[in-house]
Amino acid sequence: MKNNFYAVIMAGGIGSRFWPVSTQKFPKQFHDMLGTGQSLIQRTFERINELVPTNNILIATNDNYEKLVLQQLPQLNNKQLLLEPVMRNTAPCILYAALKVYDKNPDAVMLVAPSDHWIKDEGEFLRNIETSFNACAKDDILMTLGIQPDHPNTGYGYIQYEQHDSEIKKVKNFTEKPDLATAQQFIESGDYLWNAGIFIWSAKSIIEAFKTYLPNMLDILDNGDNVYNTDFEDDFIKSNYEKCENISIDFGIMERANNVHVLPVDFGWNDLGTWGSLYGKLKKDENENAVVGANVIFRDAKGNMIRTQNGKRVVIQGLEDFIVVEKKDVIMICPRKDDQDIKKIMAEARDSFGKKYV
Repeated sequence: MKNNFYAVIMAGGIGSRFWPVSTQKFPKQFHDMLGTGQSLIQRTFERINELVPTNNILIATNDNYEKLVLQQLPQLNNKQLLLEPVMRNTAPCILYAALKVYDKNPDAVMLVAPSDHWIKDEGEFLRNIETSFNACAKDDILMTLGIQPDHPNTGYGYIQYEQHDSEIKKVKNFTEKPDLATAQQFIESGDYLWNAGIFIWSAKSIIEAFKTYLPNMLDILDNGDNVYNTDFEDDFIKSNYEKCENISIDFGIMERANNVHVLPVDFGWNDLGTWGSLYGKLKKDENENAVVGANVIFRDAKGNMIRTQNGKRVVIQGLEDFIVVEKKDVIMICPRKDDQDIKKIMAEARDSFGKKYV
């Protein structure tokens, strides 16, 4: 059965809210963001590899990151890399993966997961994935995992589901990032979950969904020549991928299909989208200060997050609720409450300091 289990790890993003550590040349998924000795993509691969055979794990990434992926995951070969010649959001990438997987194994069920999430209870996560694999092998459904919300977060999408006794629920609708009042209503209603962007389906079912909802994209990437898993695949993708519409799987398919289901899960999850979300997952001292890499003396300081090159000696006095990040010849100091602004800060740094610093 496990021979039918496949996974696609999405690792093409830039992680601009983690500047200055995350840059276009070396994005956050390739960094040890948590100070554990493993990069985020290495941790994600190991977690999934507990359930999915090594040969059945594919990495979808920008072609600029080919060397980085192979350096960090030496157990993979080039044929397991889906190299996007241009960025086109998640739908084309997922279709590319599904066509490649289906060509190898028409009975395949596949997981699509980001490379940069934090998961606390990995055993529970794997049980949830196996439950989803078994459901998708049996029925023509498109599944996602829904995180039990513990506060009205306005940075996540929400999934509303039908209340019934079965473990896997039919999805009523998706809502993109709501305002605070709406998020509060969602939490109180009890039938909403956070959308984690983790998907499970059979290769056959997702290709059928593309045939229905994004037929032009299917025509572009499946021209009947059976190029997948052959020597012609790379040239075909280089010539055709850029013709695909720039659209997410959520907008393109999940919000339109009528066979979408969700499994409510609670394994301790964070999308690690900002320095603030990372701060929430790090160990703190008695004054709620968190440190990665640095050797810090805190004086009258609390609620700070300090990240520097390994062993850098830092003294922080009189600072409260700040992010201090140092990387080579860049230092960024920003209030924790403004961590969403770092994407804009990075753009300003590009204009003022030059491209090589971002």
